[in-house]
Amino acid sequence: MRKKYLPAAAFLAAAALALTACSTGGTDESGTGSAFEVSAQPKTKAATVLDAPYTKPDLVLTDTRGESFDLRERTKGRPTLIYFGYTHCPDVCPLTMSNLAIAVKQLPEADRDRLQVVFVTTDPERDTAEELARWLPSAGDPSFIGLTGDFETIQAGARELHIGIDPPKKNPDGTVESMHGAQVIAFSPKTDQGYVFYGEDTDADTWAKDLPKLVKGEKP
Repeated sequence: MRKKYLPAAAFLAAAALALTACSTGGTDESGTGSAFEVSAQPKTKAATVLDAPYTKPDLVLTDTRGESFDLRERTKGRPTLIYFGYTHCPDVCPLTMSNLAIAVKQLPEADRDRLQVVFVTTDPERDTAEELARWLPSAGDPSFIGLTGDFETIQAGARELHIGIDPPKKNPDGTVESMHGAQVIAFSPKTDQGYVFYGEDTDADTWAKDLPKLVKGEKP
């Protein structure tokens, strides 16, 4: 696929439109998950360094213990990765969490303790705090933070990061399809701004190479 290099404004618009279709009974047939491969600045294999960093969403949701979690306050000054997905996703979401978990285990203990990996559900009706607590350790890592809450609140928070999500849709055959952006946004511990964008094709080796730099707030 031919790569497109666009200015930041065009990049953000493209990212907002790039949704991945996940269903509980089939594969992605939409072809939209990889519809855009763009860059605000010259990019590595999977990472795009943004020339206009994102502001961290002002989200207060519920964590896996059923307690209130203020995203800005609880992740302030810490390297943070944010991903929007859902536990019934058959492919992209568990693969993303698994790849991250493999890479996180390779970090020194001090870096593992600092890093915050935040999974925000796009399907809060089914992804209760209990469901996230059950799913995240097996799909990813016990240290990963799972958040649920009101769908409209979650959707608005994703929109602040130019990530589009749609309400889950039940198909005639009983499967449930969720359209959501499959990007991971890395936030710097120095500025608390999202400065690196990762697409759904990011593999464990790439994460293992980039995470030590992201933990320090450096460019990959």
